[in-house]
Amino acid sequence: MSNKEQYIKALGGNNGRLNEIDLGEKCGLTENETRDIIAQLLSEHKIEYIENKACSYSLMKTVKVRCRKMRGT
Repeated sequence: MSNKEQYIKALGGNNGRLNEIDLGEKCGLTENETRDIIAQLLSEHKIEYIENKACSYSLMKTVKVRCRKMRGT
């Protein structure tokens, strides 16, 4: 699984508990790697900037549906 896929999956299950940088560190990413992935995901319209408790980003609805199917919920 790529770092980007791992981050998307973690973001989907985060529910705003960790901020985006701490979430990246939990996935084993540096701050710069996390920011690069966030920039890529924003440009691909897979996430959107929205204040969600501690985290400033949220998955777009179509990505949320795919993540739920991957997790089996």
